[in-house]
Amino acid sequence: MDILTIKEQAARAAEQILDAAGAKAGQIMVVGCSSSEIAGGQIGHASAPEVADAVYDAIAAACKARGVYLAAQCCEHLNRALIVERACAEKYGLCEVCVLPQPKAGGSFATAAWAGMQEPCAVEYIKAHVGMDIGGTLIGMHLCHVAVPVRIEQNVIGCASVLCARTRPKFVGGSRAQYPEGAGR
Repeated sequence: MDILTIKEQAARAAEQILDAAGAKAGQIMVVGCSSSEIAGGQIGHASAPEVADAVYDAIAAACKARGVYLAAQCCEHLNRALIVERACAEKYGLCEVCVLPQPKAGGSFATAAWAGMQEPCAVEYIKAHVGMDIGGTLIGMHLCHVAVPVRIEQNVIGCASVLCARTRPKFVGGSRAQYPEGAGR
């Protein structure tokens, strides 16, 4: 599979989940991405920086077009820290940590995000509104409660499966509670 096809698939997937989730400007989309899985290898064992660069460029462009912050999840070697723009960290009061992602310690996607963002910083955790998991990276810990699975048409990028989620506010109350029209859509 060539890089252009991978980039086109990533762009379609990002646009589809952002649309399906009704993402609003200022919200956060967390993306976990295994370049190894996209390239047909096993997660964590065949890092492909050129693949990660293409996927990052496509997803970042889709987020930027909608004013959505992108949070790039690092791999488990960095405790799944995230790379975000400093403006996002400041807006949401995120806890910054000190690390510089590398392909074998953080992952190629997080490394691409660090190189591609204007003022990147690493944060310990996040509660994102929208999520995309490319290749089984397990992003659930970084989604707001309640996460709702979303099926998108572009459900693969390269050889990797793509799983997506949006979030909604928790329903609180009991039998007498009422909820606004369209809540939990």
